[in-house]
Amino acid sequence: MKGLYFQQSSTNEEITFVFQERESLPVIEDNFVKLQVKACALSQINTKLLVEMKMEKDFFPVGREVAGIVLEVGNKVSFFQPDDEVVGILPLDSEDPGLCEVIKVHEHYLVHKPAKVPWTEAAGTIRDGVRAYTALHYLSHLSPGKSVLIMDGVSAFGTIAIQLAHHRGAKVISTAHSLEDKQSLEKLRPSIARVIDVSNGKVHVVEGCLEETGGLGVDIVLDAGVRLYSKDDEPAVKLQLPHKHDIIALLGVGGRWVTTEENLQLDPPDSHCLFLKGATVAFLNDEVWNLANAQQGKYL
Repeated sequence: MKGLYFQQSSTNEEITFVFQERESLPVIEDNFVKLQVKACALSQINTKLLVEMKMEKDFFPVGREVAGIVLEVGNKVSFFQPDDEVVGILPLDSEDPGLCEVIKVHEHYLVHKPAKVPWTEAAGTIRDGVRAYTALHYLSHLSPGKSVLIMDGVSAFGTIAIQLAHHRGAKVISTAHSLEDKQSLEKLRPSIARVIDVSNGKVHVVEGCLEETGGLGVDIVLDAGVRLYSKDDEPAVKLQLPHKHDIIALLGVGGRWVTTEENLQLDPPDSHCLFLKGATVAFLNDEVWNLANAQQGKYL
């Protein structure tokens, strides 16, 4: 039985993917289950995070979002039984790659897969689904009637966040980076209150949001990254992103800004403006549960 792994060069500049033969899984015990993998998503490998967490290995398993059928359960497993269809995300320290026929995984990293959801869609959406739910439910405490700005709504994360926000009864505003993206967002049902096309640089996100909210500003912002400096000092990939000052300007009183910008820098005037609005900033980290467990382990 083979699994896919990646190996990083000593200079950290080149990554090589290799298939390795794996030994048969040992007897499943305690809270672990044996899972037959039906589908696995390939998400980006955050090598920088692995170095920061001191989790470098000679060979690191590839593929962490998996969907499959439970073959065997340990004696302490309480949530699953053989033949259950499940989906989940393998932890950072998993020894098994998702790209393998059969793997061992702790039951707490799995949930039951809805019967009507195909294997590939379950594995392909689980990560962004968890991210979107975390941002809206835990970090911004979304409730009916709130206004939400979701940046880059056609992305996988953005599309799921829009659906969840509509499900909770929120008023949704979103941005598009091309005419095709704008048309796709306008076809969604329930319809989005406003789609702001930022591709030509003529439409200002702040003006659009304030106009849509009667000058009050939005209650919640989910960004897809922000610019910290002027356009001349930013890489080309960030030029279409809003500046951090724009996000602060369009926030309403008591607003919540959920950001994916890990290196966000707020100057004293920025903090003072947030203070006057009673606004808060929360960081959306894909690996927050893994990192929390790892940090706790360091102090136990």
